[in-house]
Amino acid sequence: MGFVSDFKAFLMKGEIVNLATAVIVGGAFGKIVTSFTNDVLMPPIGLLLGKVDFKNLKVVLQDAVPAVMENGVEKAPAVAEVALNYGSFIQTIFDFVIIGFCIFMVLKAYEKTKKKEEEAPAAPAGPTQEELLTQIRDLLKK
Repeated sequence: MGFVSDFKAFLMKGEIVNLATAVIVGGAFGKIVTSFTNDVLMPPIGLLLGKVDFKNLKVVLQDAVPAVMENGVEKAPAVAEVALNYGSFIQTIFDFVIIGFCIFMVLKAYEKTKKKEEEAPAAPAGPTQEELLTQIRDLLKK
């Protein structure tokens, strides 16, 4: 019973909940950035570079070989193409740069709000306990 209650307490800590939320939001944000890169950013760049579709950019190391059939019997299996898909890699780099820039902007805004909080004048301190006791004593003397 102790293990289960300890595990439940661990899961309900604020840091774990915050981390889980950040991972979920980050995953969704990553999908948005990937879609933005693939569907909005790369097509015009490809068009400017001569109607290039970055997804199809690759260096073929070995061509695909179809299966050899004789009388309905496979004599040699098919061999898949072996290629370096550098176009997909370029799109992933764009994704990384966009996500990095967005995180940078969020952190800059966060630091700016933290700096404003630190620079804000502190509320005037109230009377100390001794001052209050002195005032009470003086009132009682009257």
